[in-house]
Order: sequence, then structure tokens, then C-alpha cells
Amino acid sequence: MKVPEKLIELIKSEECFTIASHENPEGDALGSSIALALALRSIEKDVRVFNKDGVPEIYSFLPRMDLVETEIERVRLKDSVLLILDCNDLERVGLKDVECKKIAVIDHHQKSEVRNQNSRSRPLLWIEPESPAAGLMVYNLLKRLELKIDRDMAVNLYTAIAVDTGTFRYENTTPETLRVAADLIDAGVNPGELSQRLYESWTVNRFRLLVSVLNTLEIWKLRAVVAITTVTLKMFKETGTDAEDTENFSSFPRMIQSVDISAMFREVEVGYWKASLRSKGRFNVAAIASYFGGGGHKNAAGYKVQGDIKEIKKMFLEAVQKSL
Repeated sequence: MKVPEKLIELIKSEECFTIASHENPEGDALGSSIALALALRSIEKDVRVFNKDGVPEIYSFLPRMDLVETEIERVRLKDSVLLILDCNDLERVGLKDVECKKIAVIDHHQKSEVRNQNSRSRPLLWIEPESPAAGLMVYNLLKRLELKIDRDMAVNLYTAIAVDTGTFRYENTTPETLRVAADLIDAGVNPGELSQRLYESWTVNRFRLLVSVLNTLEIWKLRAVVAITTVTLKMFKETGTDAEDTENFSSFPRMIQSVDISAMFREVEVGYWKASLRSKGRFNVAAIASYFGGGGHKNAAGYKVQGDIKEIKKMFLEAVQKSL
């Protein structure tokens, strides 16, 4: 993986940075952001981390998660370099058309046009769709900068990579991924402890929510076998949970041997839904999401849509047929 020289030069020459990631952050967005912030602080850079939704409870174990702020002053942004991680859409970051000195994007999702009329120069884009995680890109950046990766950075980077590779189970797991994971373990990561934190520390309420969601399971046999689940506002209320408790729920139906594509529709507000798509092998859910203005990776993508859930499901299934 080749780190752009312009990004190296930017980091070396500038002193003030604001790191931001997408709304509803998961392990890759948070882990890569915190690790990069810690690394830049180690060379005396002025760094702050922003995420408008903050750190979900399930990631409260991340070292230095306290660095993540849910508000950032506009005057601060005006004089800093904005580093956007795990996302290339400023609207998803919550900083659309913000005024800043420079924008640099570090992302592994399919490229979109990054627009910002208030930036003083064109955004610097480092986008690697073949990278399994933004965390792997940040690891390579730190190595290129010849910065020491301490235990706190290593835990954050390992979490970032583990989450986006299904803890090295998904097809995006590469030889480099495993070599980097081994290096991070050498730096102090305890894989068993992190696995327990990520997958075996659920609240009872979250487990009850999963049961409710799985009870909505529908399976459709089209050109591919499609599983659909739904999460409603009523379910959240009945189980005392919220949106952050649904992380990774969309992957559960993919465990069914015959299922090729899994779609979970989560009600954000009345009549407004977020689709999380997962697939196996050759089935490209990013192509399906693109029909609705969304995107992502071949095997993990999403989009937002308004309307009646029955009609939304119907349109989704039609899009599956078209994409195949």
C-alpha cells in the first residue's frame, strides 16, 4: 500500500489538525481516528477528534476514547487541516461546507466527489477501495511517518481492522491484514480480551432486541437468496435500546447457509429508514445501494430511504433483480 507523498508532506508541514469520521461510528471510524490522533500528538501536533454522534457504549473500552468530541468550534476548523477518516462524504461527517485550511481524506470506500466550497484548495484524496479498513491505511501512514505505535494506538488500530474484517473472517482479509495484526499484537494487543469486548459484552436489552429483529426475518428466493430483517422504533422502546445496539445485526442472517444477501432496515424516524446490506462472495451490494444514492463495499453497503416499509422492501428486491 503506497501512502501519497502529498499527505506525508501535509502532515509534516502543518501543525493544527482536526480528525473527523462519519455519523453512527463503528470500530474502524473510531479506532483509526483515535490512533491517528495519538500518533500526531506524539510529534507535538495540535490535534482534536470530532464525531457528531460520539462513542457508542460498546466501544467505551477503546484507549483514549475521551478524545472524541461531539462538538467542534468553527473558528478551530477554519485554521486547521481537516482529516476525514473512513468516509469521503462531508455531509455524513456533519461538516458540510465547513471552512477549513485544507481537507484530506483517508478512506477505503468507493470514491465519491468530495465537495466543499469553503476549502482553500482541492481536497487531498487517499482512497483505497481494496483496503479492508481505514485502520490498515492509518497503520501504513504511521509506518511511513516512522512513528512508534504504542499499546493504546495498537488497540485502536487492531479494533478498526478486526471490526471491518469480521475479525479476519471476511473475504477482504489479506496477507497484509494478518501481518499487521501480528505486529499490533507485538505492540501490546490482547486478541482474546478484545474479542470478548467486541462480541461477548452485550447487555441483556441488546440481546432481547436481537431476538425481536430476528423474528422479523423474511427470506426471498430470487436470482440470489435474500434475507430481510427490520428494526422499528417500537422495538427500541420495548427493549430499552437504541440505534447503536444494532451494530452488526445485519450480518446475522448471512450466517444462514443458503443466504447470499442480507438487508436490515432500521427505522430512524417515522417513515425514514436506513438500509444496511451485507453479502457473500460475488454479490455486490454496493451496486444495489447505488440505486438509492448509497454506496459502500462489494460485500457491505448501505443507503437511506423514506416511505412505507412494504414499498421500500419491494423496491429493494427489484433493485436486487436489476443488479444481478
